Amino acid sequence: MSELKSMGTAQTAKTWDNHGAQGERFGVKIGDMKKIQKKIKQDHELALALYDTKNTDAMYFAGLISEPKKMTKAQLQHWAESATWNMLSDYTVAWATSESAYGQALAMEWINSKDAKLQSTGWNTYSNLLALKQDAELDIAEIKKLLTKIEKSIHGEDERVKYNMNGFVIAVGAYVIPLVDEAKRVGKAIGKVSVDMGKTACKVPDAVAYIDKMETMGKIGKKKKTVFC
Repeated sequence: MSELKSMGTAQTAKTWDNHGAQGERFGVKIGDMKKIQKKIKQDHELALALYDTKNTDAMYFAGLISEPKKMTKAQLQHWAESATWNMLSDYTVAWATSESAYGQALAMEWINSKDAKLQSTGWNTYSNLLALKQDAELDIAEIKKLLTKIEKSIHGEDERVKYNMNGFVIAVGAYVIPLVDEAKRVGKAIGKVSVDMGKTACKVPDAVAYIDKMETMGKIGKKKKTVFC
């Protein structure tokens, strides 16, 4: 915590504020966090302790040094429920969950939750699974049902849920070869997705255009070894 605090800057803290950060934070750049990560590599117990400090920087760093294969379902649920803003819920938690033994189960539980934050985490968790798992390991029928759900309901959902539903369509088109055409069809059907991005200059990517770009670059179906970054 002392090392993280020494790396914090007011400018980075302001950037986190603009992206919706909540709670205590030092304002540490991710690149600076990775300097400490290189020394620690992975430490399950330290990750759990840091996440429970409720300090935004420490919680994000906890994900970087976490050991997802050692995390229990209860620990992952605790992380999801304790996340204070989308950088943690949609990324740190989703990354750790997708690389754990409970990725698909929790993704579906959260997608079907009545809690918008958990729904958002669930969609991003499933998107990460698509990037990690070979197509033969995926439940294609379930993914098709999720695409149908998105087509029917996306425009009436919570802001971050809409953002990550759109991201799911992109992930299907980018990583699941048997469903590329279906992802494009759904992307065309939903059209422009409007999301309030707060004080940032971030934009919601057009699903069809993004998938087409991936195709042009020859990257369709190329899986990742890890989703952490």
